[in-house]
Parts: sequence; C-alpha cells; structure tokens
Amino acid sequence: RGARDEPQRQHHDSSYGTFASEFYDLRYLSEEGYPFPTAPPVDPFAKIRVDDCGKTKGCFRYGKPGCNAETCDYFLSYRRIGADVEFELSADTDGWVAVGFSSDKKMGGDDVMACVHDDNGRVRIQHFYNVGQWAKEIQRNPARDEEGIFENNRVTCRFKRPVYVPRDETIVDLHLSWYYLFAWGPAIQGSITRHDIDSPPVSERVVSIYKYEDIFMPSAAYQTFSSPFCLLLIVALTFYLLMGTP
Repeated sequence: RGARDEPQRQHHDSSYGTFASEFYDLRYLSEEGYPFPTAPPVDPFAKIRVDDCGKTKGCFRYGKPGCNAETCDYFLSYRRIGADVEFELSADTDGWVAVGFSSDKKMGGDDVMACVHDDNGRVRIQHFYNVGQWAKEIQRNPARDEEGIFENNRVTCRFKRPVYVPRDETIVDLHLSWYYLFAWGPAIQGSITRHDIDSPPVSERVVSIYKYEDIFMPSAAYQTFSSPFCLLLIVALTFYLLMGTP
C-alpha cells in the first residue's frame, strides 16, 4: 500500500510546489508593477478646456481679463449631454465652490450645487437650498458622475445632473432659464461657511442651457473705472485737458 501511495504523495508535493512557485511569481510580479493584488486604477481628473467656451459649452469667468479655468477667481461651464447637463466649476479657494439657480438675482429660495473640499483632501459634490442667507444641505442630491480635485489651492469639480426632475421645491428644472449665482469660500471640517466676498457675482440675465455663451466678468480689482465717481472724474479731467488752462 505504501508503494501505491508514493506516486500520489509525489504528485501532491509537485502540485503544491507549482502553486507555491506561481503564487511567489505573482507576488513578485506585483511588486514590479503588475496589477495584482492592487485596486483598479483611478482615472485622473481631466483638465477643464476653455477653448470650447461659447462653442460646445457655455462659460462664465470672473477675475482678471483673459483668465482661464485655472487662473480665474471663479469659473463655471455647462453643456448638455443627452438628458443631463454637465457642469464644471473651479475657484481660487481651499474650501468650496458653488453655483445657485435663482428666479431673481438675490439669495433665498435657490437650488445650489456645491463642491466642498473636506479634511481628508477629497472634493464632494453636495446639494443645498438657500433659506435667506443660510444654505441648508438637502439629502436628495441630483448629481451623478461626480469628480473633483484640490490642487494649487483651487477646488475644481465636474458633475452631471438631469435636465428634467420630478416636481420638487429644492431642485429646479434646468430646461427653464435661471439667474446663476456664483459663490466660493472657506470650509471648516468639510462644512461650507460664508462666501469670500460680500456681493458674489450674478449672471446679468437669465441663462439658458440651450445657448452657449462665453461671458467674462471683471473682479473688483479690475472694475475701477466702472464706478460712477471714476467715470465723472475721467470726464472732468478730459474736459479740463481739452479746454486748457485759462
């Protein structure tokens, strides 16, 4: 009987040896960069393209003239993809960046989508509803295909949300036109706090997702000559120079 068992034992030893060597090889190969047993790779965040603005997507830029998605104080783009609208947001902040959809140009009763940089370094897309000057988080979040990144002291994100939604006070239908409220500011432990500037920019007119525009709004530092006092001063100085001294 022992003689008959010997081939089986040798076969067993051989099988175990083969398994052990293969397992070792796999583990060795994984250390050389093969995907075993590591998690599947995550696609890097694709940079926001601005040369598409006004052509295949609508854009709003706020900041220095000629700025782009990586240099504007605030940047937003929108484009239709099937039954969704894709939004891209970016702002010069380490906290949060948001867009609000409003029936007027004032805060209060607005549907707000915000990209929030939390303490773990992630950027999460959250849904809020403005009650006066206070933003209340709404658990029902229409965002999907969310992605975000915090890099170079900027919060940048991309997400989609449906054009049409079931009737809900806190989520507007995007096939209708709304004023867009643009805001950004600091976050404390992943929670948004008051926006950076007292009067955040607002679209001059209602925005239609069916019309792609590229709109630039100068930030306060570049609005010097737009104030009535400065214009009056320029007119007076020009008049003085043209008339000459008596």
